[in-house]
Amino acid sequence: MKEKIFLSWSGGKDSSLAYYYIYEARAYEIAGLLTTVTEGYNRVSMHGVRRTLLERQAESLGVPLRALHIPKDCSDKEYDKRMKEVLSGYQKENINCAGFGDISLEDVRKYREERLARIGMRAIFPLWKRDPTELMRDFIDLGFKAIVTCVDSRVLDSSFAGELINDDFISRLPSHVDPNGENGEFHSFVFDGPIFKQRIEVSTGGIIMRDGFYFCDLLPG
Repeated sequence: MKEKIFLSWSGGKDSSLAYYYIYEARAYEIAGLLTTVTEGYNRVSMHGVRRTLLERQAESLGVPLRALHIPKDCSDKEYDKRMKEVLSGYQKENINCAGFGDISLEDVRKYREERLARIGMRAIFPLWKRDPTELMRDFIDLGFKAIVTCVDSRVLDSSFAGELINDDFISRLPSHVDPNGENGEFHSFVFDGPIFKQRIEVSTGGIIMRDGFYFCDLLPG
């Protein structure tokens, strides 16, 4: 019997690729998705995507979605407290391992592993240290479709918000920007691909600037 795990789920390309690689390896059963939602907005933290759209992704995947609700400008202490409560819920379901789509940030990986270890859980990182350009190439070649939902205005202009992730998008990225947005340069929402039973219909709305980021609102189709 495969070990059950939950996957940290933002709805973007890295978590979708992590899902794909975990599923293809056949070593684990993805039994849950966990996303962080900002209270008062009911949107995925940092990505700005409506929770409704992640629920449609989860329905298409056939995997239950669980939300970690945090206040805006959440302190580390409050975040750790709320996360521990959610993780305890998974442990009660005999899920003691988490999957993440992190690629290269050592401090982020260390943070995740330390927090999980405190309560007897562990983590897997299916994308870890893979070549960023090859990962983006895999994402496109596998047939995934994604829209850029958020860009950091310090490194990219507003024209990138709302764009499809494709060859043209990659070619337009400045050389100092990680092809996967690993440093928070951009975030995305995946609406189609080999892991989904059906496409998630979305349309692009307006673009706004908030806290130094351009956000493109996505509307359920």
